[in-house]
Amino acid sequence: MLAQALPHTEPATGARRFLFSHEGVLLALIVAEYIIFSVTGRNFWGLQNTGEMIRLIAEIGLLALAMTPVIVTGGIDLSVGSLMGLSAVLFGKMWRDGQMPIAVAAVATLVIGALAGGLNGFLVTRLRIPALIVTLGSFSLFRGLAEGVTSATANFTNFPESFLFVGQGYFFGIPAQLPIFVVAAAAFWLLLHRTVIGRSLFAIGFSPEGARHAGIPVERRLSLVYLLSGLTASLAAIVYVSHNGQAKADAGTGYELRAITAVVLGGTSIFGGRGKILGTLLGLWAIVVLQQGLLLSDGPAELAGILVGVLLIVAIAANQLVERWASRRKGE
Repeated sequence: MLAQALPHTEPATGARRFLFSHEGVLLALIVAEYIIFSVTGRNFWGLQNTGEMIRLIAEIGLLALAMTPVIVTGGIDLSVGSLMGLSAVLFGKMWRDGQMPIAVAAVATLVIGALAGGLNGFLVTRLRIPALIVTLGSFSLFRGLAEGVTSATANFTNFPESFLFVGQGYFFGIPAQLPIFVVAAAAFWLLLHRTVIGRSLFAIGFSPEGARHAGIPVERRLSLVYLLSGLTASLAAIVYVSHNGQAKADAGTGYELRAITAVVLGGTSIFGGRGKILGTLLGLWAIVVLQQGLLLSDGPAELAGILVGVLLIVAIAANQLVERWASRRKGE
């Protein structure tokens, strides 16, 4: 009888564990948001609104996906929004002024993004400059270069319809950006949770020196996550240009903070060593639903920023409490 009962009790235990996990709490928050905005918002369940939320997720979400392994290692990348702006204008300039085919310009933009991310990684790993200082400097550098390329006023428009379809079209009834985002999410999930590299990133986040003593190539791994962050930022820039139909220097303004908020809200520890791609996706969806719901409810624009800020502070405080609780349990 006991053997027959076990298959029924184990799923219940697993479901209960998920319900009280960080991801379970986030899922409950998202459900609550849907209930509230279904009552207060106009056409919240409409296909157009759902498509718009997916578009927002595809752009900011790419940055958040790449930010997750960076923060897992105990680092930070404040430059991704500025790199989006630089990548966008360089993409437009190479296509229009350099007469490059759109596909070639896109590949060149991805290479530039990877090099920019590699520069951050080099300064962090080789010169041992704190990631906060490095990426704060490159934040200003990349935005300044973007404004220099366009003289702070010019933008690039009239892109081919075939390219604009990526950001504005629908593929079998879903926004065309979604397959790009799904592939990126699957790739980062596999990297972080199913590879030796991913396990080494968690080890670095817990203790860089301990990881070195364990034979993990810490500098190489950190260089990789910053390179991927730059590469993904340039991909997000291409999707952004396709969605908006223009490339300008202010592309991606403030996106770095939204990406970091989604990652931390998703349960990734800002001190490193803990995090999940699933949590990042749920944190991202919670933020986008909140922003879009307030917009359709005619709520003040400032309220979205306030509530996202409150969510971020609560998430960081929760992380702190979990860290302390875990330390006390180990002490016992």
